Amino acid sequence: MSEQSTIHAETAADSVASPAKQKKERKRPVGFYVAGSWLSIVVIAAIFGPLLPLPAWDESFYDFLGARPGTSGHFLGTTQDGYDMLAGLVNGAKISASVSFVAVLLGGGIGSFIGVTSAYFRGKFDVIVTSIFNVMLSIPNLVLSLALLSVLAYSDADNPATTTRRVMVLMLSLTLVIIPILGRIARASTLQWAGREFVLASKSMGTKDFTIIRKHILPNVAPAILAIGFLAIGSVIIVEGSLSILGIGVPGGASWGSMLANGRGNIAFSPHEVYMPSLCIAFTVISSNWFGDYVRRKLDLREAKI
Repeated sequence: MSEQSTIHAETAADSVASPAKQKKERKRPVGFYVAGSWLSIVVIAAIFGPLLPLPAWDESFYDFLGARPGTSGHFLGTTQDGYDMLAGLVNGAKISASVSFVAVLLGGGIGSFIGVTSAYFRGKFDVIVTSIFNVMLSIPNLVLSLALLSVLAYSDADNPATTTRRVMVLMLSLTLVIIPILGRIARASTLQWAGREFVLASKSMGTKDFTIIRKHILPNVAPAILAIGFLAIGSVIIVEGSLSILGIGVPGGASWGSMLANGRGNIAFSPHEVYMPSLCIAFTVISSNWFGDYVRRKLDLREAKI
């Protein structure tokens, strides 16, 4: 009896300890909170930046030209033209985040719809879509964006392109870049799920195709699209910065890439003009890539259990 009591006591202790053990195993890594905190700061700055007690990002302080970080009234210093760095970074978060999020959302939505429907219905439609995606993917992202911006946002002395026009064309060009990338991912994932037993059972019961796509395909394809979407956000920010350095991105230091382009000539006198927007771009890209890898790992574990 004493042995049985001991066994029952150990079993009860294991059952009590198992939830705590499972909770410990499910604890998210430190990188989740670090990346999430930085992305939250970027989103808050992009949305509520105009409400913060900061000077205008394009207001020049002629008494503080090239002020170092820590200067009274200018926590992160100023540029050689007297623009407040903190105000510029907050405004740059709005432009850079808006461009990247809108491009990924629009491009991901359009590309996912095309990729899912082409993989589900197959036939000639799938062949045409695959061919178009292959052609678009054969063109380097930077070259495609450069060509579209050069044509649609051409600027000269007689017809200068406004910042709004540049941003809209930039969003359009980056959306076109994202469509084939996420479209191919959605297509590949749909091919994987379209042959599963529950999908075939729904077809045999006479369920409409778009109902099957909405209820059975999309919920299983969405995690893969989300994982690549986070990676795409980082890529879009890098492309935007590269275009600004080439001189055809967002003008006037309105974005992080534009700040970097304006400050690269003053790196010897004001290195913080280059380092600060570079760090903002780097932290955002690393954080979005980390979330993409995190979602992908969760997706791999999920599919391993199926």
